[in-house]
Amino acid sequence: MPMSAHEIENLLRDAFPDADIQVGGSDGVHMSAMVVDESFRGKNRVQQQRAVYAALKGKMDGPDGDLHALALTTKVPE
Repeated sequence: MPMSAHEIENLLRDAFPDADIQVGGSDGVHMSAMVVDESFRGKNRVQQQRAVYAALKGKMDGPDGDLHALALTTKVPE
């Protein structure tokens, strides 16, 4: 079942309450997200993106995942 941008943002907001989060896409299956959060400081890109995927609580896992693709950008605030 596709996910709305709002649903994705809510999951990310739970994990990164102080982050600047932007979620885009219109079909609910192929989406994009940018998460800018201080918690990423000192972490490499893989660690940052793993944290975001963990926040999605398995919504991308397995053949029945709700979200097929997420173009993800993670950053540390400037």
